[in-house]
Amino acid sequence: VQLVESGGGLVQAGGSLRLSCAASGFTFDDYTIGWFRQAPGKEREGISCISNSDESIYYADSVQGRFTISSDNAKNTVYLQMNSLKPEDTAVYYCAADESIVAATFQDESRYGMDYWGKGTLVTVSS
Repeated sequence: VQLVESGGGLVQAGGSLRLSCAASGFTFDDYTIGWFRQAPGKEREGISCISNSDESIYYADSVQGRFTISSDNAKNTVYLQMNSLKPEDTAVYYCAADESIVAATFQDESRYGMDYWGKGTLVTVSS
């Protein structure tokens, strides 16, 4: 099983980045793919997910209206389009997959862990 994030980098405040999460080794269509982030000295935060089974989506309040998650099932890849970036968005961004969690339960259940995790990609937003 592999989840590989890409697309991180340095961007100025107000700018945009698109993160990708390429998945392999499991039945992509059966899983919910989530995006998390962790800033230095802060707890990990689940910011968005997409349930490939029913295409339901969750966004945390902190990113609602600025970030958009999407899935290309043909490529087994989930994207996170991040617009209007702020310095407080600076963090390592991880994608993760879980077979049981769905968008409606993501906020509560994802804090206990996901089945599979990527290694993360760093996003730095300068002011």
